[in-house]
Amino acid sequence: MNKSKWILLGAILAGVVAFFALDLSRFFSLAFIKESQSTFSALYDANPLGVTAVFFIVYVAITALSLPGAAIMTLAAGASFGLVWGTVVVSFASTLGATLAMLAARYVLQDSIQARFGRKLADVNKGIEKEGAFYLFTLRLIPAIPFFALNLLMGLTRMKTWTFFWVSQVGMFAGTVAYVNAGTQIAKIDSLRGILSPALLGSFVALGLLPLVVKKLLDMAKRRRVYARWASQRPRQFDRNLIVIGGGAGGLVSAYIAAAVKAKVTLIEAHKMGGDCLNYGCVPSKALIKSAKLAHQMRHASHYGLTDATPTFSFKAVMARVHAVIQAIEPHDSIERYNGLGVEVLQGHARLVNPWTVEITLNPGAAGPDGSLPAPDSASPQVVRLTARSIVIAAGARPFVPPLPGLDDVGYLTSDTLWDELAQRDAAPKRLVVLGGGPIGCELAQSFARLGSQVTQVEMAPRIMIREDEDVSELARASLAADGVRVLTSHKALRCETTNEQASVTKTLVVEHNGVEHRIEFDDLLCAVGRVARLQGYGLEELGIPTSKTVDTNDYLQTVYPNIYAAGDVAGPYQFTHTAAHQAWYAAVNALFGEWKLFKADYSVIPWATFIDPEVARVGLNEQDAKAQNVPFEVTKYGIDDLDRAIADSEAHGFVKVLTVPGKDTILGVTIVGTHAGDLLAEYVLAMKHGLGLNKILGTIHTYPTLAEANKYAAGEWKRAHAPQQLLAWVKKYHDWKRG
Repeated sequence: MNKSKWILLGAILAGVVAFFALDLSRFFSLAFIKESQSTFSALYDANPLGVTAVFFIVYVAITALSLPGAAIMTLAAGASFGLVWGTVVVSFASTLGATLAMLAARYVLQDSIQARFGRKLADVNKGIEKEGAFYLFTLRLIPAIPFFALNLLMGLTRMKTWTFFWVSQVGMFAGTVAYVNAGTQIAKIDSLRGILSPALLGSFVALGLLPLVVKKLLDMAKRRRVYARWASQRPRQFDRNLIVIGGGAGGLVSAYIAAAVKAKVTLIEAHKMGGDCLNYGCVPSKALIKSAKLAHQMRHASHYGLTDATPTFSFKAVMARVHAVIQAIEPHDSIERYNGLGVEVLQGHARLVNPWTVEITLNPGAAGPDGSLPAPDSASPQVVRLTARSIVIAAGARPFVPPLPGLDDVGYLTSDTLWDELAQRDAAPKRLVVLGGGPIGCELAQSFARLGSQVTQVEMAPRIMIREDEDVSELARASLAADGVRVLTSHKALRCETTNEQASVTKTLVVEHNGVEHRIEFDDLLCAVGRVARLQGYGLEELGIPTSKTVDTNDYLQTVYPNIYAAGDVAGPYQFTHTAAHQAWYAAVNALFGEWKLFKADYSVIPWATFIDPEVARVGLNEQDAKAQNVPFEVTKYGIDDLDRAIADSEAHGFVKVLTVPGKDTILGVTIVGTHAGDLLAEYVLAMKHGLGLNKILGTIHTYPTLAEANKYAAGEWKRAHAPQQLLAWVKKYHDWKRG
């Protein structure tokens, strides 16, 4: 807190102390107002403007300092100024005083409160920005809620000053009129209780609830307006409680939850059950990474006291193992399993016809809702329509292919297509260019390099894995380079070219770096520059459902139509299998029970990992995020090169980096770089989710020797840095004394 804030706080405290020390409260009692009424009236008659000005200033001061007496002064205004002029004076004085109190709290406390609890207050700030005026107005209408407390609390938020002023002016007006009017009859009042009768209090409470009722009615009117053009198509009865579009993680979990609570649910998948994760992403890439790591370990067997060996293998066999892994996991996401769980699964393409109806073009040979198969001689696809009270869109995402000139001519792979296109090759691509330095690009670049490809990775940004801290990016780059990957950062891909020489075709990628063009020859090119939501072909445009990069949803995952939800990659903001499953719970529960209670999707603790070697895993803030959000933090770093188990496994590289609230063990975020980092992160995810600090981790017994001890030692580093040195100095003196 700076000097000016201390001065202001001191002045406020001095005013409050003086008020009570000088017993000024005696001038703000009902008895004093009654005794002084004739004197005050005489002064007002002699100098109306001067008395009004003094009264106004005193009222503002009392309100700004949050001192008791505003209610008595409001009565005095009615007794002395009358109903109309008294209401005008009090209305503006009270609002100005309240605004000054709010600004004082904001100036003195807001920065420290927001800095300390910024992440926890993020939702509050968002809510205040969106509907703060409405809720302030509602609370102002209820005199039972202390106005001074509202002033101070609103000062800690980011509500605009003008919004606070005019909402307070309007919201306090009804109460002001009631008190001023009571003041005109002050001779008949024995106590403040005589004003706040149960009937009057009930009226104010009802008045305070009125905005909530109005909001509910407005929401209903808005809902009717949204559905207006479809009103004639709304079914009287529904075929299903829930229809889920997409059989990836988001769709599978949504359908499972619906079936678990005995709702009638249909899941529609046009291609493969399990979605991208099972068939093209998480599962096949991790299988490939494992084979590549084993090849790497064979080449470096001397690290384990063995003889280095060059692995000999058929790349076709490696890819066959990848597909075998997919097939082994497929039953977990199969139609048969979900049918057994109570989910009806239809294979076909789904399109929204109206907010309650889904048209399904069944795949050739696929059974319809009643289990019927199309006629053997049928040339046209079978089309069926189903209705449901609620719909969840979980269509997933696809690889983004950049509009690079010549790309189609040279041909390219994506993280979706490479598993089938390379499956029959005996050798890995000889010269492979990987476009993209994100998680997918890094994982595949390292894997193919370890399997014998000459890999060049091209990234337009100044470093790979740009969302991570610089030390993480640098370690990842060094690791990829050690495996033979040529990492080119700050290189922009311009175009692809082909040349025919001596009956052979040469493929070239032209890149630009520092204004100079460079040419990279390749045999295969892999586009790994990100993924985009699947938004076309589902009827979103026809229904007028807004989309940007994803389907636009509110905090409850509802689209513009409250009965249509989105979850997973198609909804964003994350593109992880585990967040898709996380969102699916909210989408399914809100879709089925939202009329009673809606749950806001919680993104407060989202972990993720990049499975290069060494792995990179993170939850919460890293250093660059904390700086960008102006969140104060301390950094504690423990080097895994000092961990016994890592040394024994010849995996002694990487670190655990923990960000904490300054001076506290409260965890803001964790980044782990090292073997099995994704597994080690779980302890911190649990701690952050349930508000546990580093002291709790330090006090937990970790099996020796395990990699998980790294978490305990990181907590120990924090404890050592925050040891009470002064107390320890006294303890040392105590031990010296004990020795005599």
